[in-house]
Amino acid sequence: MAEQPQTQQFILLPPRGLSAGQLAESADVAPFLQELNTQLITAAASTYTLGAGPQVQMRVLDSIHEDGAKLVEMSLQSATNLRAHEPGVRIVPVVYYRTAVAPRPMPVSSPRAAAAAAAAAATNVMVKVVSAEDGSPIVGALVVAFTSFARRAGSKGTTNAKGQVTLVAPAAGKKIDRLYVYPEKSYWPALKKQVALSAGMQIQLTPLDLGFTDALRFFYGSAPTTTGQGVTVGVVDTGIATHPDLVIAGGRNTVTGEQETDIGDNGEGHGTHVGGIIAARGTPPAGIRGMAPAVTLRSYRVFGQGNPEASNFAIAKAIELGAGQDGCDLLNLSLGGGPSDAATRSAIEDARAQGTVVIVAAGNDERQPVSFPAAVPLCVAVTALGRKGTFPAGTVEVGAVAPPPGSDPKNFIADFSNIGPEVDLTGPGVGIMSTFPGGYAALDGTSMACPAVTGVAAHILALHPEILSMPRNAARADAMAKAIFQCAKLLGFGSTFEGQGILMLS
Repeated sequence: MAEQPQTQQFILLPPRGLSAGQLAESADVAPFLQELNTQLITAAASTYTLGAGPQVQMRVLDSIHEDGAKLVEMSLQSATNLRAHEPGVRIVPVVYYRTAVAPRPMPVSSPRAAAAAAAAAATNVMVKVVSAEDGSPIVGALVVAFTSFARRAGSKGTTNAKGQVTLVAPAAGKKIDRLYVYPEKSYWPALKKQVALSAGMQIQLTPLDLGFTDALRFFYGSAPTTTGQGVTVGVVDTGIATHPDLVIAGGRNTVTGEQETDIGDNGEGHGTHVGGIIAARGTPPAGIRGMAPAVTLRSYRVFGQGNPEASNFAIAKAIELGAGQDGCDLLNLSLGGGPSDAATRSAIEDARAQGTVVIVAAGNDERQPVSFPAAVPLCVAVTALGRKGTFPAGTVEVGAVAPPPGSDPKNFIADFSNIGPEVDLTGPGVGIMSTFPGGYAALDGTSMACPAVTGVAAHILALHPEILSMPRNAARADAMAKAIFQCAKLLGFGSTFEGQGILMLS
């Protein structure tokens, strides 16, 4: 019996954009894509005989437009056959992107790391993570201990119901290089260097004080509750959880195979944090306030349940729904890091043509080039800004301080932030407090800087109803982007670090 060819997922696109529409070069493509709609989500692959040549066997899984983008499953041979018979169809592989939170250093398994651990005559010790306020145990905190940070040798664990975790420590009298503690929520993460671990020692974490002035509130203060009224913002992310500080107007789950109405958190909490930076409506110290609490906030979930990756198809579909069907003025993409792909690029370009501005995190690869899709010219790419004194001493955020200096020596572009000529703006992204499923959390990353810019941009656009009332086309998007950029102020870092600078309202 012949072995069945291995299949993989592809996206089929017209020559330009996500929909064939009235494109002259799509005269043959549109009918073919429309025909595929009749095979949507079939139980088995369908076989297409195209002319006198080889057959194409594929399964159609999802669609963005009746005459446009399709998610299909087929073998590489079928893809090759299809390209020969429908040369106007772009065949794009499915690729994946991650959220743009700051990376967390992790131990690696390697001969060098193992040798370093052995040389240190390592032993196991149990430590406890507790609240600095009342000594209560902190459950579910990730603890990472490096016996050699340079070699990434060490151990990690998550605290149990008693706040305890077992770590690998050097022999008595020796210290570990670094100790990181990442609570799930409610506390600031901690960083300690040159620590002597001992059995039973306690690591104290500082509780979040929602009245504390973090970097976001330092630069922007507390927005009036009416800020952003009349502007619709879509968050393309892991979903937004139900939270007392958030009002979600709707959205869509674009993950193939999941319920379209399931727009809540996928288990990561990231989208909830992003949404709160933009539009939280709480009042400190009982709640927290975002940059534009009166916007119409929509959630587009592109990350599957428990999945840390989102496909380019899900992202493209979310962008198209947000810009086209739902009329979002701004779309926030705190994600990236995958390869450049035509589907996501086409979606961003189509959104711009429909009068929507897409704002994207530049990525967190420690001064590497701006990641995709932030590198797409028609979006707004955002780096992460920090400020000394806007996070407690001994926190992970202290480690994000890096050169070059700006005009104010307390400001810095985070060490994890990507940079490059594609950068348009910078925004607060170090030690940012926001909403999180079941409470609040402080997170870092261009993921946080991006919604800071989106929220302030919404504030700016709400002051320009004459722009918002323009026909939804590229001229409208250009006018919106121009109004936003006119509010930028340089901070002295240079264009590759900050683009036009930080958005300021006065």
